[in-house]
Formats: sequence, structure tokens, C-alpha cells
Amino acid sequence: MEVNVHRDRIRVYPPKIVMYQTQLYHSPEEYLALEIDAEYKSEYHNGQIVPMAGGTPNHNQIAGNLYAALNFALKRQPYRVFIGDMRLWIPQQRFYTYPDVMVVSDQLQFVEGRKDTITNPSLIVEVLSESTENYDRGEKFRLYRTIPSFQEYILIEQSEMHIEQYSKTASSQTATSQWLFSEYDGETATLALTTIQFQISLSDIYDKVEFDVEE
Repeated sequence: MEVNVHRDRIRVYPPKIVMYQTQLYHSPEEYLALEIDAEYKSEYHNGQIVPMAGGTPNHNQIAGNLYAALNFALKRQPYRVFIGDMRLWIPQQRFYTYPDVMVVSDQLQFVEGRKDTITNPSLIVEVLSESTENYDRGEKFRLYRTIPSFQEYILIEQSEMHIEQYSKTASSQTATSQWLFSEYDGETATLALTTIQFQISLSDIYDKVEFDVEE
């Protein structure tokens, strides 16, 4: 078991598990100050700083393939595409995180006084891993759904060609949110986004991904 001590945080790494301990409470300002010089990214959960799992080659390849295709397809259109390092703030939930890919369909809305943190994505993509897939499908999706601009969620497996898509169908004026669920399997399938006019084959998303390599 490896223990890594970084400032006032402790990370413990048994196989396939990331555990953490923090001081009782961190303010958002303390979190942002720590992130400037941090050796790894962390999420902020209403006072708690939570280290994020590191990416694998497959994870980075998949996110990069989709980002590159989106960025090229949406050039000279009123969309902005971000990968990895752009931070997201959800003020309702007091939650900072770094989605794998985000698309913003309107003018960027930044956290006041910052140019590295946005609040208004319409599309969010997460590449799943064994240690985070339950969190990405469950609690994280619940937090994302509180973002007023958020309309579409894409979850991409990295161990097989499989993609899950959640598209918001109900009007933002209604009290009840409704989401349409779709699945895509195999290299002949084509992912069609609902928030923007964009299609991509799963073979292109998974280009150069080696499925026999463990996460």
C-alpha cells in the first residue's frame, strides 16, 4: 500500500481504491489556491477536497479523439469545446470538478474573477473507469443535472465499445426533468448528439484504443 502526503491531504492507494482524508472544511478560495500548485487534480465537494483518479492511456485516447472531432466539426460555429483542464463550478451544489469533455453552446460564463472555471456547459462527456463509473452514472450525474444549461450527458466505456447517452427532453419550464436514454455498441454504431448537429462512429471514438490493456 502506498501513502502519498501532500500538504494537509493524505491519499491512500490500495488496489482499485482511492481513499482520502482532509481537514474538516476547506473554503472554495482555499481549494482554488491549492489547485494552482497541486501535482494532481482534485474535486471540491461542499468543503471537502477529493483527489481525482489519474487517467489511463485508453482514457486519454478516447477523450482526445472525441474532443478533436468535436472541435473540428464545430469550428466557426457558436460553440466552445474543452477537454480535461477546464474546471466546472456548480454553485447550487458548491461543487468544482473537471469533466473529460465539455461543450458550451452560448457565450462562456465564468466564475467571477476567473478565466479557468466555467458554469454553463450544455454537453458533458465522461470516460468511465472501473473506479469511477458508479459515481459518474449516479451522484455526479445528479449534480450535473442541477446546471440550468446542461442538456446532454455522454458516458464512454474504455474497456469495450459501448456508449451511454442521456438527453434532456422536458422543457426547462417544467417542474419535472425528463431524460431520454440511448445506448451504442460496436464499431459500426454511430453516436448522434441531440444538442448539436454532430455524428461520429464508435470506431473513430475508439481509434488507437487497446482493449487488452488493463486500466
